Amino acid sequence: MSTTTNNFGRVDEENNVFVVESDLERRVGQYPGVTPEEALAYFQRKFADLEAQVRLLEQRVASKADAQSLKKAIAKLTEDLKEPAAVGDIAALRSRVVAVEGKVESLFAEKIEQNKELIAAEITKRAAIAEKAEAIAAQDATKIHWKNTSVEMNALFEQWQETQKNGPKLAKSDADPIWKRFSSARTKFEAAKRAYFATLDASNKASKAAKAQIVADAEALVSKGGEAITEYRKLLDAWKASARAKTDDELWARFKAAGDAIYAAKSEFVAIESTEQAANLAVKLELLTEAEKIDVEKDLVGAKKQLQSVQTRWEKAGRVPREKLREVEDRLKAIESKVRKAEEDQWRKTDPAAIARTNSVLEQLDAAIAKLDKQLVAAKATKDAKKIKDAEEALEARKQWREVVVKTL
Repeated sequence: MSTTTNNFGRVDEENNVFVVESDLERRVGQYPGVTPEEALAYFQRKFADLEAQVRLLEQRVASKADAQSLKKAIAKLTEDLKEPAAVGDIAALRSRVVAVEGKVESLFAEKIEQNKELIAAEITKRAAIAEKAEAIAAQDATKIHWKNTSVEMNALFEQWQETQKNGPKLAKSDADPIWKRFSSARTKFEAAKRAYFATLDASNKASKAAKAQIVADAEALVSKGGEAITEYRKLLDAWKASARAKTDDELWARFKAAGDAIYAAKSEFVAIESTEQAANLAVKLELLTEAEKIDVEKDLVGAKKQLQSVQTRWEKAGRVPREKLREVEDRLKAIESKVRKAEEDQWRKTDPAAIARTNSVLEQLDAAIAKLDKQLVAAKATKDAKKIKDAEEALEARKQWREVVVKTL
């Protein structure tokens, strides 16, 4: 005869603990030397531990933890829940574990798809490395900066090794064709580099002669002063396009000295030009002060003549500093816009067709106001608050509309 029971188990007189599953009892253990309540509570805590594991599993599934580890956790819990030494709703725990199995299968399938994406990304990454190597190898050997480009090619090789070491593994059928492209590009590059340095002496002689001519041409431009800057820049482009020579430092010093002299002459010219433009700016600011006093309301015809006079003197004033150009031009445009608007307003007010249209609208509004006045009187006679309010609002709207129309005259 049992001494202690709950919905999911009981304890007999010898402290044997039983769990009830599907109306059947199963002995889960014995806890002698304690009260029946304590014996039952011990196995209930065992159930609580199992429930905590199931809850943790559900949380991990919800957060999309690693599908493989989730499968292992499900297998272990499934085994642990076959005949656990615990008292509680074990059937419910089994159902919860079964419920997450389908979700884990979906996560596992998703991981497989992700792996496909990772492999595709890895193939793209390696192909990009091969493409960069091929682009380097395809360059004109006479224009390559061999030191920098060699560093770049070595960096690409290190990237390749890094992808092999830490990236996802590729099938041989995917990896080998890309490697052959990369390896072929490296071989071509190294061969071109060896050939280049083998003929470097001859190239140095030709480069020295070419750059000596460039320097001579630059020195000949000095007498032209600042006007020669464009030609000097073309010579600079030619210098950059030429191969390096052992005498580059000496020739470059002469070439740069010629350029410094040309730019110094240009700077002197710019200084003079800046002084002139500052004076022009002062003139235009005075013109703006004069123009901004034009009163289009008082005398539109006179205002137009004043503006025309300002515009004529404005053109004669000349260029101003670039940083002030937008400011003064915008101020002049604002004045021109004001005069133009006044002229348009005057035309609109004197246009017979526009006046006729306005008068027609006024007549219609006056008729509507008269009618609404009568409606308001009638509404007040009925003492109906709603009718009075509606009539007043309609009347006020027509009066405001009439004011707007009148202002356009």
